[in-house]
Amino acid sequence: MRLFLTILAALFLALPAAAQGTPAAQILADNRALVEKSSRQTIGPVIEALASSGDPAAAAILAAWADRGLGLHDDGRFLLISEAEAGWALRDLSGAEAGQAAKGEIKQLRPNSGVRGLIATALVQFQLADPDPARRSEALSSIARDPSPDHLEPLRAAMAKAADPAMARPERLLTLRFDPDSAARVAAIDSFGADLGLDLRAALNPLVATRRIAVAGGAPEGENLAASLTPGKEITREAAYDLLVAADLAPARLTEADQRATLIENIDNGSVAGIPVAALDSRAERDRAYTALEAEGRAPAAATEDEVSAALAAHSFHDVYAEPDPAVTEAAEAALARIGLKVGAMQAADLSLDALSLASIYFLAAIGLAITFGVMRVINMAHGEFIMMGAYTGYVVQQVVADRTLSILLALPLAFLVTFAAGVAMERLVIRHLYKRPLETLLATFGISIALQQLAKNIFGTQARPLTSPGWLDGALVFNDVVSISYIRIAIFVLALVFLGVFLFIMKRTRLGLEVRAVTQNPSMAASMGINPDRINMLTFGLGSGIAGIAGVAIGLFAKVTSELGSDYIVQSFMTVVVGGVGNIWGTLAGALMIGGMQKGIEWLNPSNTLAAQTYMIIFIIIFIQFRPRGIIALKGRAAGD
Repeated sequence: MRLFLTILAALFLALPAAAQGTPAAQILADNRALVEKSSRQTIGPVIEALASSGDPAAAAILAAWADRGLGLHDDGRFLLISEAEAGWALRDLSGAEAGQAAKGEIKQLRPNSGVRGLIATALVQFQLADPDPARRSEALSSIARDPSPDHLEPLRAAMAKAADPAMARPERLLTLRFDPDSAARVAAIDSFGADLGLDLRAALNPLVATRRIAVAGGAPEGENLAASLTPGKEITREAAYDLLVAADLAPARLTEADQRATLIENIDNGSVAGIPVAALDSRAERDRAYTALEAEGRAPAAATEDEVSAALAAHSFHDVYAEPDPAVTEAAEAALARIGLKVGAMQAADLSLDALSLASIYFLAAIGLAITFGVMRVINMAHGEFIMMGAYTGYVVQQVVADRTLSILLALPLAFLVTFAAGVAMERLVIRHLYKRPLETLLATFGISIALQQLAKNIFGTQARPLTSPGWLDGALVFNDVVSISYIRIAIFVLALVFLGVFLFIMKRTRLGLEVRAVTQNPSMAASMGINPDRINMLTFGLGSGIAGIAGVAIGLFAKVTSELGSDYIVQSFMTVVVGGVGNIWGTLAGALMIGGMQKGIEWLNPSNTLAAQTYMIIFIIIFIQFRPRGIIALKGRAAGD
């Protein structure tokens, strides 16, 4: 009986030890010091051992460790811990309840971000087989952040168990980098074609990375050569000799200062190493004297110019791939060439979209000016301020109407009405008294421009005001990793097309349009036919100003709304109208496309200086109008002679 009780007691005492005797627990116990004070540099082998231990609890232990849910008890046991009222709720490493403990009895393990990253990588093999798609996605993201050869087999095993299309691309990326089979790697590379994914380029670039080496004699054996270099051609003599020095294949180069100092120190009875001082006026003699001092041990070893030339001739220099397999590097180079060609085409497409977007902005800003300038021959320097008024109208509407979509829909007609009324008032009070006096009109509208800017500053202040776009205009339409365009730009492009259609309808299908065209072509004849030119001029100026106001709402969605907003677009608006052809809507459209495309093209050639792009553009336009003074699409008939 006593023997039975003794054995039973021993079994009970052994239970905690048994819980701590699992493979994962044993690994933690054997590496307690490393686990307790873990760092990315030292803890890697411990994490790898846990992940490959085969212990069913390994994944839970690693996850708890990463989430600071692993603790060390005063008695030396590792436990899974969670917050409790009295301190910590405990579970042993197998997950069984183990009671509670006070805060002071448990040391919570707090791994840093580097250690957590290693743990996340180790957990990948467990997460890939998880039935939860979110967990699998998390594992794939971890692989993308830090790919390694250890991920390839677990990923393939997970794909064999459950067909998940999201795993196919990561598997091919890992294959092309880490598969031991050269043919499989080449096939994986070729399978991508000219894919533009950044992840593919990130995987291919290490395969074509090179390092520069120097070797005695000819080309080295066992290296994947990228190129052989000739000193003085593909590589400078200085850089080539520096490679020899770095590889301990030659002594450091002798500098003029060091040589002079050494020769002076060794002058003896008017000579250095038997060579008279008077003979040391040539580089060859100085090198001979220094070489003699080296042989006598009276000077440090250093290479003279002749020795440098001899060393360069005795060695060869090469760029070698870091990837040892020539078939893989050849496939990677070909893939990157295909990708580069496609990236160039996509960059051209992206640049074209940017140019089209900018052209639509310039068209919106200039269409109102084209109307007033074309019909009335009025140089309206305050046109930019009507754009500014439209933007501020949108801002005011958004202060009253919280819904962004509704506020923009209300702001567009309100901006038209406000700026239409302002334009009519300006035409009635100022412009109509200055017809056929272009200089006075220019000065008057310039003064009005300054006055309107100051009025805006007095009302709204000098701070930029927000004109917020609706949520559905946030983000961009992404075609691939190279080509994208923001939804705001798309909306402005659509708005420009809408206004082109509305303008053409007004001009071609309405009585007002007929009268405007008549006044544009011949005001005197139009007046003799019963058309009131003053009324047409007033409505035309109001219409042009109203369209500028709507353009202001559109521009304010992506530009800062300040009193100087219009000044940023007035020059481009005039250039658009003049280059396109005064008084012609199609000319304005052509001018906007030309100026927008040219500006984006020059900015692409010189991206560090956008001011230079505008300067070159103005120079080009000056030259252009020397050959086509009436613009791209000139007016015909009597109006062309005015």
